[in-house]
Order: sequence, then structure tokens, then C-alpha cells
Amino acid sequence: MSEYTCYATDNGFHFKLWRGERMVLLGFDVDEPEPDFVGFAVKVCPPNSKKYTCLKNRIAFDYTDAKVTGDRLFDTNVAPLQRFRWIHFPWQPVAGIYHYQATKMHMEPDGSLREGITLENSIELSPVTYDDIVDIGFTRNFASSQAYRDQFNNNSDIIPGAGEDGLNFKLRDDVKNSRGETVYDWLGFEAKTLIDTFIQEVVDNPDLHLDFMAFDLDLPDLVEKLEAIGPRLRAVIDDSSKKDKETGIPEGHGAKNSSESVASQRLTAAGAQVTRTRFFNLQHHKVLIQRDKQNQAVKVLCGSTNFSFRGLYIQANNVLVFHSSGVAASFGQMFEEAFTKPEAFRHSPLSQSIQTIKHANGPTVNISYSPHRETSLSLDPVVNAINQASSSVFYSIAFLNNMKESPVGVALTELLNRPVFSYGTVNTAGELQVIKPDGTLAVADFAYLAKKAPEPFRTEWAGGKGINIHHKFVVTDFNLASAKVFTGSSNLAPSGEKNNGDHLIMIEDQKIATAYVIEAIRVFDHLQFRQRMQGAADVQVITLLKPEAMTGQPAWFTRFYVAGSQANNDRLLFSR
Repeated sequence: MSEYTCYATDNGFHFKLWRGERMVLLGFDVDEPEPDFVGFAVKVCPPNSKKYTCLKNRIAFDYTDAKVTGDRLFDTNVAPLQRFRWIHFPWQPVAGIYHYQATKMHMEPDGSLREGITLENSIELSPVTYDDIVDIGFTRNFASSQAYRDQFNNNSDIIPGAGEDGLNFKLRDDVKNSRGETVYDWLGFEAKTLIDTFIQEVVDNPDLHLDFMAFDLDLPDLVEKLEAIGPRLRAVIDDSSKKDKETGIPEGHGAKNSSESVASQRLTAAGAQVTRTRFFNLQHHKVLIQRDKQNQAVKVLCGSTNFSFRGLYIQANNVLVFHSSGVAASFGQMFEEAFTKPEAFRHSPLSQSIQTIKHANGPTVNISYSPHRETSLSLDPVVNAINQASSSVFYSIAFLNNMKESPVGVALTELLNRPVFSYGTVNTAGELQVIKPDGTLAVADFAYLAKKAPEPFRTEWAGGKGINIHHKFVVTDFNLASAKVFTGSSNLAPSGEKNNGDHLIMIEDQKIATAYVIEAIRVFDHLQFRQRMQGAADVQVITLLKPEAMTGQPAWFTRFYVAGSQANNDRLLFSR
């Protein structure tokens, strides 16, 4: 068993597990599927247990109730998975080895199900990505989902209507699911845990100091914790603004009534030192740095997640916590320069170089900081990795529709016409090319199930006004030794690299690349299904497909065996 993947095979049946962050990707394949083959049943046994339980499927062969409820979930031994991959979220993940059993299911002429070959496989789902080096976490991005409807009844009162109302918003910690988990813990997922823990460690330890960089800042509980740190806190907070076209009154983070301005005043009153800046456009970092008694940076949190209601509870975002002293020192130097003289950062030697930190038995981390004069410094490695990819490219880039002519945008457009497997997600596709030459969707944007959702699905909450997909990452060749991940706060556009305060990180490591790929797939699958439903108004009921001999229709797996197709490549990529 490797650190992040494990493979089992028997008699033409293949089963592979891939470690994600609090999730596991299951890849299946069958060399020659029998005509009566109707999918996979999967059971899981968590650490410290001997009991196997079935994974669930929302879709079944038929629904006997007169009115189907979206809350129904069926065991996969009666409603097999008709997919060649599946992402499993353990409800309450614990450290240790998860054991899985995957069984081929067949349907008899009378409609009864028969078990076929079973494969067993196991993987360690450790809570930390690399001990003493880095831990990665994602937000759940499931406010617009069937799971949110099931567990929280589409409650829309969990976020303020506008960002400037955030600091006065009464948190709805009373909104919980049946397991007693608050709506914020559930939606914030591991990203929230990492942020909360990072700040609380400083609150509890008087020997630690905190450096803080924020773009959006409207979380009342987080600001209260920062106030408690008091004189041990230094902060750099965005003050970008623009004038309202009609009134001429400034609006945005620099406005007097913005949450960012109010928070800055409160933190200053608590004894903190606060710098307000927009660099040359935006202070776009989302960074926390712990310093010890000797003022040495010892740990850093970074990534795409804004310290805001939308950033944590609505959007798709990622957080990285580096325990690496080398990475912490690099961010620490960047903060010192941004805190003391942000307008000079563009001319700093730090902004004009890439910092490379190597770790024994761990990933190589390369970091660039903007604003810098030559945007090719940070963007050329991304473009080159995309252009040189030979196996796959996965990405989630919030504002890709606004950067079609940028180097990264051009490389991703050209990617669609290359024989390289790819999936991407954006917040809004706009005029982006989203279809591959074989006619399959390769880029998905935000969508949710509205009033006319097909059975057994139900209407979902839209998640309020604003951005929903906020990731900024690209992964190339995750299954090869040359795997790379590009992530951070950068929007991957030349204008931002030239004018914004941002960080862009390249990580050379298959384990981390795999975690980001699973996140990319999770978001893509969620969105592409909802996109298809928006264009299929006549679909009233979705059921599993029975064998061709019983229906006269092609078997569910037929499209996955069309040579050279996206579906065929998908099946093979994750099962080997």
C-alpha cells in the first residue's frame, strides 16, 4: 500500500483507491462487461471496526412509493453505482485504514440482483497530508446540494445578505444536522478546522504572535479571536474601493462602513498593528503566520479561502497549512515587506524570484509573490506544465472566463483539442469553449437544481448572491512522477500578478496532486450533472438502467467503452 493509492484486480475486474483530504476516490473497471452487468456494490469498514456497511446511492431502478422523497438513500447492493468512479466521504473520518469491498452486480431476467466477483482493497486516510510539512483542506461547497437540503432543509439564514453586515450577523450555531454538527462546521469542512485551529493556537499560547493578511474579512467569531490576541497581532488588510457611479460614494473594502474597515478599527483598538493597502489594485493574500518568542515564522496558512461567510461556507476553496520552517520563513519575509512598505514590494528582490524549498521525504515547494514586474516569472511555469502534460490536466479557476487571452487561458483552450485528459470548473463559463471534440463536456460552471428538479432530486438553495466557485488551482499529470500542483491566492492572470498582492505555489508531489485532482473531480461531477439537468427540462424521473435485453436501450456502460472518448479515458485513468 502506498501513501495515497492502492490497487486490486482479479479476473478482469479492477479496483483502485486514491487518498483525498477527508475523502477517498474509488476507481473501477471491467475488461469485458457482461450484458447483465448493472453496476457496483460497495461496502466500507472504518478503522477500529469490523463491521462493513454499504455505501449509498440516491438513484435506484425504480421507486415504489407514490411520491419519491429526495431524502431516500439506497444501499448499493440494491441500487448499484453505475459509474466507474465514486467519491466516498466518511461521515466522521478517523485516522487509520479504511477497508473497502467492491462487488460486481448482475441482474437476472426477473429483475432480481445477483452478486458477482468481489474485490477487497484498503487505504490509510490520515488526517494530515504530510506530517510536519503540510496539511491541506477544502471547503465543502455544498450549500447548493441535495445533502444540504437533506441535512439542513435548505436553510438560507446562515449568512448575511451583504458583506458589510457580516460583523453584526448573529451566527446560527443552532442549525445542526442529525449528528449534532453545526451548519458552519459541515460547510466549512476541513478548511474551517485548519483556520480555527491555527488562530486558536495563538490565542491560547502567549508566546506566539500572529501575522494576518486579509482580502475579505467579515466573520464575527474570527475577528473576536483576533481581538483577543491584541498586541501580539499584526495585520495587512485590503482597502481597495471604487466610487458608486450615481452617488460618488466609495464602496468596497476601503469604504468606512465596510467590514474590513470596521474590523481594522476594532483590531487597532485591541492593540494590534494594522496596515491598510491595495498594493496597485488588491491586497489579495489570505494568509496567517505564527511567530515564536524569537519572532521567527514557524507556521503559515495560505490558499484561496477568504476570511468571510462566502469564502468558508458557500464557495469552493482550499487552505494549505505549512509546518515547514522554510516555507514559513519565506512567507514571513513577504509579510515584513508588505507590512512596512507595500508600495515598494513590486521592486523587491523577493517579488522577482521563485523561492524553492525542498523537504526530505516530502514535496518540493516553489513560491512566487506578487505584485511583480515580470508576470512571466510566475505564469510561465503554469503554462509550460499545461503544454507539456502528457496524461491529464485538472483545474478549477474561478475567473477563467475573464482571462481567455491570458497565457493560462490560451493554454487551457488549446488543451481541449489535445489528446490529454482534462476536466475543469469555473464560476461562470461565459464564452469559454467547454466541449471537447468528441462532444463531451470538459468545463463545468456553477449550477444548481431549481424548481423542476427530476425525481428523486429536490430543489436546492442557490447559496445567495456572489461567487460560488473560487478555487485557483491547476494539476498536471497527477498519476506520473512529474506531477505538479499550482495553487494559492493568485487568479493566474497577468493583471493580478502585476498589480495584486498574491502568492502562487507550485508543489511537485503526486500525493498532493492526487488530493487536488479528487477535489477537482468532486466539484466537476457536482456541477456537470446540474448543468445537464438545466438542459433537460423533459426529464422527470432519473432511474438506474437495466440490461439492454430487458429495455431495448444501450447498457449503462456502453458509452464508457467508445475508444478515444472522454468517458473511456476517464474509466481507465482512475482504475489502473
